[in-house]
Amino acid sequence: MLASIFKISPALAVSAICLAGCAGFTPQDAPNGASVVTNAALTVAPSPPVPYALLAVDPNILKSANSISDHVSGNFRNLPGGNYKDITIGVGDIVTVTVFEAQSGGLFIPREASVRPGNFVDIPRQQVDQSGNITVPYAGTIKAAGLTARAVADIVRERIKNRAIDPQAVVSVVEQRGNQISVLGEVNAPLRFPVDPGGIRVMGAIARAGGPKNPSWETKVRIKRGGKTYVETMSSIVRHPEEDAFLAPGDVVYLSREPRVFMVFGSTPSPGSIGGTNNRRFTFENDRMTLAEAIAKAGGLDGNRANSPSVYVLRLEPRNLLKSAGIDVERFPGELVPTVYNFDWSKPDGLFFADSFQIRDHDAIVVSESPSTELIKFFTLMLAGTDTAVNIQTLTR
Repeated sequence: MLASIFKISPALAVSAICLAGCAGFTPQDAPNGASVVTNAALTVAPSPPVPYALLAVDPNILKSANSISDHVSGNFRNLPGGNYKDITIGVGDIVTVTVFEAQSGGLFIPREASVRPGNFVDIPRQQVDQSGNITVPYAGTIKAAGLTARAVADIVRERIKNRAIDPQAVVSVVEQRGNQISVLGEVNAPLRFPVDPGGIRVMGAIARAGGPKNPSWETKVRIKRGGKTYVETMSSIVRHPEEDAFLAPGDVVYLSREPRVFMVFGSTPSPGSIGGTNNRRFTFENDRMTLAEAIAKAGGLDGNRANSPSVYVLRLEPRNLLKSAGIDVERFPGELVPTVYNFDWSKPDGLFFADSFQIRDHDAIVVSESPSTELIKFFTLMLAGTDTAVNIQTLTR
C-alpha cells in the first residue's frame, strides 16, 4: 500500500516503516525526545530567541575585542596600606617595658647602690589581652592595642613622672602575634609571619610561603583585609609590577587554582580521536591563547564537514566595548551583550585575525558544518535503510 501510494520500491517502503516504528525495538541509553514530550504533565512554550550581535572580524573589531583581554583590573594597584613607619601593637602581641630613673632612691631604684647595678628596671614581658590592655606597676592598666610602642612608652612615663625621679620608659614588642600576615592555599609552605618595619609586597609574601604550586595563569590571588576581598590573577601581578601591592598587618593572602577553559564544538575531529583525549573542553596552556591556537589544540577543522567561512566565537561583551567599536547596541538590554565573532577560515586574512584574537575564559568556539553535510547525512541514512530492507526482502523469499 505504502509503495503504491508513493510509487517507491518495496525495499524503500520497508525501510521507511522501520525508521518510523522501530524505535521501541532499538537499544537506547536514555529516553528519547518524543518520550519526554509525550509524558510531560506541563509543557511551557520556548522563549523567543536571545538577540545577539554578529560581527565579522576586521582590524577595528579585533583591536576592541583584545582591549579587554589586555586590560588590567587594578584591584591591587590601588590597594590601601603599606605604611610601615608606625606599626601598632596588636592583641596577642608579647611586649616588654623598661623603666629608667635619673638616680637611685626613686620609685624603682633603691638608694643602696650595692643592692643592684644600673638605673633601670625590666618589667616582665606580658601579652596584650583580649581587651588590648597591658599592666605596668604604678602606671596601672594601659590600652596598648592600636598604639605604637613609642606612644605606650609616653603613657607610662606620664603616669609615673610624679612618683619616679625623671623617669623614662622604653616599650618593645618581643613577639608579634596580632599584626601578622597569613599566606594560605595553593602554596608550598603555608605560614604566618610578623610584618617587617620595611614592609613586604604580595610577591614577597608568596615567596616566603615557598611559591605557588601551580602555574601563574591558573592561580588566583586573594587578599582579605578589613572585611573585603581583593582578587587578581598571579600572571597579571607578574606582568604588571604596579599590581604587586604592599601588604598590611592582619592581611590574609589566599592562593587558589582556577584553570581557565574554553570549549570547541562543531566540525572538528570527533571527541577522543586525537590521542584518545576529549577535544571539546580545554584548559589554557599559557597566560594567553589565540583562536588559532585553540582550534589547533582541538585538532583543526574537519575537512569533510567544516564550513570554513563560518568559524564563530561566542561570548558576552560589555556594551561600552561594542560602542567603542562603532556597534549600535541600543536594542540590547543590560550591560552585557551576547556577541558572536565570525572568522572566515577560507581566506588568509581570516587566519591572521584568528592568530591575533585572544581567547578568554569560558569562550565557546563553534565551527559550523557545510550545507552539503546534512544532504550527505540524509543520503547515507536512506542508503543504509534501503540496504537493510533489501536484505530483509531477500531473506523472506
